[in-house]
Amino acid sequence: MDAPKRQLSDFKKFILRGSVIDLAVGVVIGAAFGAIVTSLVKDIVTPLLSLIHLPDFSHAVVHVGSKKSPNGDVRYGEVVNAVISFLVISAFIFFFVVRPLNRLLGRDEDEKEPQNRECPHCLSSIPVKASVCSFCGRDIEEKKATRTRR
Repeated sequence: MDAPKRQLSDFKKFILRGSVIDLAVGVVIGAAFGAIVTSLVKDIVTPLLSLIHLPDFSHAVVHVGSKKSPNGDVRYGEVVNAVISFLVISAFIFFFVVRPLNRLLGRDEDEKEPQNRECPHCLSSIPVKASVCSFCGRDIEEKKATRTRR
């Protein structure tokens, strides 16, 4: 009788751990956000794509075998539509959600300069402004900009 109580107690600890609850909340919020993005793309972005005369590939089919049997059809048009939809949704999310959110939170990583570099002697990570490696003690030469002639 003690073993089932212990198993139940272990299960309760597992379920009430923060990471499991955080994951559950993330999945629910992700599903809700997915519905918003799907609606946005379906109801706003896709109709705008018709302005550039992007064709609908859903009826594109390659007939394999007998033309009378629809079981031999390869419907590649749906895959092409799914790829286009994926690219449109990805671009929309990146340009209208990720970049503005990063800018709002001050995480513009494109503009940041690297803070560390590699020591050419021992390959340890050292600050960019360091003139001596703190690991191997050797002097670090500044890389001079060289121009290549064409």
